[in-house]
Amino acid sequence: MDLKLHRPQTVCSRTGRGFTPGDVFYSTIVRTPDGLLRIDVAPDAWDGPPAEAIAWWRSVCPAPSAAGPTLAPVEVLLDALEAFEGSEPDEAVRYLLALQLVRRRVLKLEGPAPDDASVLVFSCRRRGSEYRMTASDPAALAAPPVAARLTALLWSGDAA
Repeated sequence: MDLKLHRPQTVCSRTGRGFTPGDVFYSTIVRTPDGLLRIDVAPDAWDGPPAEAIAWWRSVCPAPSAAGPTLAPVEVLLDALEAFEGSEPDEAVRYLLALQLVRRRVLKLEGPAPDDASVLVFSCRRRGSEYRMTASDPAALAAPPVAARLTALLWSGDAA
């Protein structure tokens, strides 16, 4: 399960031109046979997200003296949470992502499901959705690849 996303690229993946601080570009997360991949594209080469995109968003290239990493947009994280549903290799990351979204007050932990106490129910007022998932094994949550994937999804900049 070594599926780490990289931090934003310094060049457009389509044109090869470099980004400078303040430049706008589009970031996309796509699922490939090797795992999740982040693609960064300049606006003049952007023709929309690819069909296999899990999420996409507009980014701005930070200045070298920028205060540090920034959190990924909430809508992107919710898209990733929904895209990971039903994917066994992504269960641990999905569970940790849900807990992060609870911490950010985007999701609310409603408690165990009435029909299965091993399943936790989370609600999202923003989307009017309910998410169900089994709490992951603590050993799986502590695995370095899981932490690396969660960090890559949550943050941009040097922390990713």
